[in-house]
Amino acid sequence: MKKAIIFDMDGLMIDSERVTYNEYVKKLKILGYDDFTEEIYRQCLGKNKEGICQVFFDQYGDDFPMVEVWNDVHDWIDESLRKYVPKKKGLDNLLKYLKENNYLTIVATSSGRTRVNEILKNAHIIKYFDDSICGDEVLKGKPNPEIFLTACQKLGVKPEEALVLEDSEAGIRAAYDGEIDVICIPDMKYPEPEFACQVTKIMDSLEDVIYYLEDLKLHCEDKKGGK
Repeated sequence: MKKAIIFDMDGLMIDSERVTYNEYVKKLKILGYDDFTEEIYRQCLGKNKEGICQVFFDQYGDDFPMVEVWNDVHDWIDESLRKYVPKKKGLDNLLKYLKENNYLTIVATSSGRTRVNEILKNAHIIKYFDDSICGDEVLKGKPNPEIFLTACQKLGVKPEEALVLEDSEAGIRAAYDGEIDVICIPDMKYPEPEFACQVTKIMDSLEDVIYYLEDLKLHCEDKKGGK
């Protein structure tokens, strides 16, 4: 029986990855880089700041003006999200279901604390979460399992009692290596076979998670009843 649901944020709850990609494209064109593709950006998905910066250095060299790019892009994104937070399909219904059925909930994201608090508040969903843990609060980011294992500790549950919801391959690997079941709801990238085989399910929307949990409850009840 699952007791806790662990949520990623960007690309999973918040439809922010496309916005972020477009802002990177805009900034890099200003600097004269016209070859920043979705394929390059997908390498950033699920990673913390250090991992994202390394993607750019690997692509453009060690003299790439990463500080300027990071600051400008994230200033633009934060300004946009202060005005409107685009939520993923099914998020509100899933959060209400989890609250009504007494599941523990936590956000475990590679984003920093200040940004996370602001987005959850502006999206009007902070009330649905029991806790959160951010990328600047762990030593090793995804795909290391530290953030998900710490999330379990904060909620007081065992890894086998938790379920991770993720969109990125880095998040899938982190959950898998932490021996926590993970459902993937893909955003900009469908997981490659090596990651797809590590998930419990791949779903089209967050609303599908409700049906999965209902089926899981029925299965547990049948086992208790000896059926």
